[in-house]
Amino acid sequence: MSVSMEEDDSASKIRVPADIDWEMLDKSKFFFLGAALFSGVSGALYPIVVLKTRQQVMNTRIPCLKMAESILRSEGYRGFYRGFGTSLTGTVPARALYMGALEVTKSSVGTATVQLGFSEASSSAIANAAAGLSAAMAAQLVWTPIDVVSQRLMVQGSGNSSCGVVGLKCYNGGIDAFRKIVCSDGLRGLYRGFGISILTYAPSNAVWWGSYSIAHRVIWGSIGCYCCKKDGEGGYRPDGKAMVAVQGLSAAMASGVSALVTMPLDTVKTRLQVLDDDCCSTSSSSSSNRRAPTVIQTVRNLVKEGGFGACYRGLGPRWASMSMSAITMITTYEFLKKLSTKNQESFV
Repeated sequence: MSVSMEEDDSASKIRVPADIDWEMLDKSKFFFLGAALFSGVSGALYPIVVLKTRQQVMNTRIPCLKMAESILRSEGYRGFYRGFGTSLTGTVPARALYMGALEVTKSSVGTATVQLGFSEASSSAIANAAAGLSAAMAAQLVWTPIDVVSQRLMVQGSGNSSCGVVGLKCYNGGIDAFRKIVCSDGLRGLYRGFGISILTYAPSNAVWWGSYSIAHRVIWGSIGCYCCKKDGEGGYRPDGKAMVAVQGLSAAMASGVSALVTMPLDTVKTRLQVLDDDCCSTSSSSSSNRRAPTVIQTVRNLVKEGGFGACYRGLGPRWASMSMSAITMITTYEFLKKLSTKNQESFV
């Protein structure tokens, strides 16, 4: 069983609707609706991100459910949304950069690879991987400072007692955190971990989008005929529910691969952005002599605390977060593109 786009008329094929490219989109509608839809998605998944972040900065391993119970008991439901306002503020411009870079790169690279003689499947995988790479790099210009501020707010427990978190300052909201970070470390403080963020998210996005493209085709090619209806021309045409199901399963599979590959980098990045240099200096050291921990020092501290397995703290919540985020993101994203196309009649 092979997969083809809607314009292919050959028999015994699954005719998946052609992808909506950049030129077909109403840009203003695309960005406006995208900001609203993805803000809702971020709000729904934020508690899992809080759990993942707290696990990554703990000195000792605490089970996810136990931590969630502790947060609920000591801080209430608000504890799961610490720093959400700051995060949401940055989500809109970051998502706009991400989606713009993603679609422009995917369209450009896809056209170029086809002209170079690559097959449709190879061209799609290459274009998706390149698009994920460029989108992540563009979005990190906004996401890194937002991450630095929001993650510091996430790990602040009730009364600033964070169950084993070391090297942590107390902040009274996002604006206070922003001001203190800039006063203490300058603008460079807001971009702490920028390099490793690029090393984490750029490959992660490239792996995710490339894996998603491959998984999408493999699933359609192997089980697609069981969830499609014959179209009267000897081929198969999927309905809306089948499209969403395959998109979701492909997203979950791609998330598993991406999470395993980049988890150690994400743990190091989170510690660099959240923990202050207080934990690395003696009590007699002056603030002017304090130095931010390096990547190597952070890795050494992690391995010292719990071996190489410490680099995978929070893997469960991260995989769950990535999978749920990816499933909602890709289905929402495809729905958004469908809503934003200039020619609605072709999708009715």
